[in-house]
Order: sequence, then structure tokens, then C-alpha cells
Amino acid sequence: MSAMPQEGDLAQEAEVVWLEDPTDLDYVRQALDKVSTRKGKPRYERDGRLIGYTNLTPKAPRTADSGLWARRTFYLLPHDRPNCPDDPECPYTVGSPLEAIDPRTIAPGKVGQKTARSQGTPDAVPVGS
Repeated sequence: MSAMPQEGDLAQEAEVVWLEDPTDLDYVRQALDKVSTRKGKPRYERDGRLIGYTNLTPKAPRTADSGLWARRTFYLLPHDRPNCPDDPECPYTVGSPLEAIDPRTIAPGKVGQKTARSQGTPDAVPVGS
């Protein structure tokens, strides 16, 4: 199960762990998943690949409805722009999915934002500029 995270959902995040370097990714999808552990690589059951996840503080409470912990995962699906950057048939040559955010805006406790870069718009500023 997953949902779009809100700032209040992320108060117990201790760190963001990247399994892949997100530097060259325009966007990653984020989801708030209910999982059985506070830290460590969560089970990933989507198409595509897991790019990163968050670990929670040692005192993070379980969710009341399920007894699990709510943690963010960052992922890409096979048809996402970072997987097919030169393919005009890719559905997100411009724009991005609802749950997509610029990985440069991700931090523990912060939802992350859409940017010109994540939207693939011409006014996107290259990294380091």
C-alpha cells in the first residue's frame, strides 16, 4: 500500500538512503509505503527499480491502522523519462507523473518538490549552474 506523503507523515525520518546515485535523474517517484521495519531496504514490489528509501528514528511509532511503519520509497518505472531519455515515444518527455519530484529536493522530513528539471521544461537549469 502506498500514498502521497505529507510533511506531517515524515517527522520521524532519520535519513535518506540512495541505492543509486540520483545526480543525473530528472525525477524519481516517491511513495509512502507501510512496511514491517523502521530501517533497512524495504521490500519492493513494483515494476521498475528502487532508487532509494528512508530510514526512521529508533522511536518512530507504528501506524495505528496497520501496526506497520510508514516510510518513503523512491523509484522509477520502466517508461519513466530517466529510463528512456532519447525516446520520443516515452510518455514523459515533458512533464512528469503526479508523484514525481526532483531528487535534489529530497531530505529527511521534507516531501520534495517538482522543479523545471523534474518537469523536463526548457527553463531547467543544469546541475552546477
